[in-house]
Amino acid sequence: MKKDATLVVMAAGMGSRFGGLKQLEPIGPNGEVILDFSVFDAKKAGFNKVVFIIRRDIEADFKKVLGKRIENRIETEYVFQDMDNLPEGFVTPIERQKPWGTGHAVYSCKDVVKTPFALINADDYYGQGAFKIMYEHLTQSDDICMVGYKLGNTLTENGTVARGICDVENGILKSITEHTALDKNSGIDLDTIVSMNMWGLNPKIFKRIEEDFVKFLKNIKNPLKDEFYIPSVIDNAIKEEGKIVKVLKTDEKWYGVTYREDKDEVVAAIKKFISEGLYNGI
Repeated sequence: MKKDATLVVMAAGMGSRFGGLKQLEPIGPNGEVILDFSVFDAKKAGFNKVVFIIRRDIEADFKKVLGKRIENRIETEYVFQDMDNLPEGFVTPIERQKPWGTGHAVYSCKDVVKTPFALINADDYYGQGAFKIMYEHLTQSDDICMVGYKLGNTLTENGTVARGICDVENGILKSITEHTALDKNSGIDLDTIVSMNMWGLNPKIFKRIEEDFVKFLKNIKNPLKDEFYIPSVIDNAIKEEGKIVKVLKTDEKWYGVTYREDKDEVVAAIKKFISEGLYNGI
């Protein structure tokens, strides 16, 4: 009998560089979006529940374009990333316009996610192999893990990208350094392992997230713009608790619509995967 595992999808963000709600941009032949394929891949790998982190103002559009379709395939739940959902004793400044970051997104799930879970971005195509190795790890180990991609497999021809460059030693993550403007001419070896925010976690992490979130809010420098990121939580767990974070390397190629011009490449790739039979029944 397969073990329970949850797919947690961060879908609350707007695509500022792309323009518009890029999570809902059709890229499949029947109007499918990237998330259709991610959920298909996750279910095929063994995941039996999906939790979407969204904002209240996109709920209707999200459910209309995607949610109702997903609900027919897998157990589905929605969580709102509300700015006012903060640890006791903290209040959101009236002038703040955006949520508190990826760490806050996962914090929003603490009362809903009860099984080991994979965390992904809504607008990234990760590949079936990535979900397979993630599910295998989550159901066999309590260690935190991350699927690591080769930098060269995560770039676009249409501009620079932000990636977390990983320091990996004997398959264990030592640290991540964020780079915000990478392309193939950045001078970094294209085989370097990077994070695409595909993390494998278990519910024990929520205690750590809340503790770090409190520290973040107590020491915040710009209450209107600063964000609390999940990689910072992982980094603190490594440095302060000696947590082991395993890097699950993959040769999968990432696809995403970082820029509007990326869409044609993603559409072509998905069309090829469908012709090869990877998505029969989607």
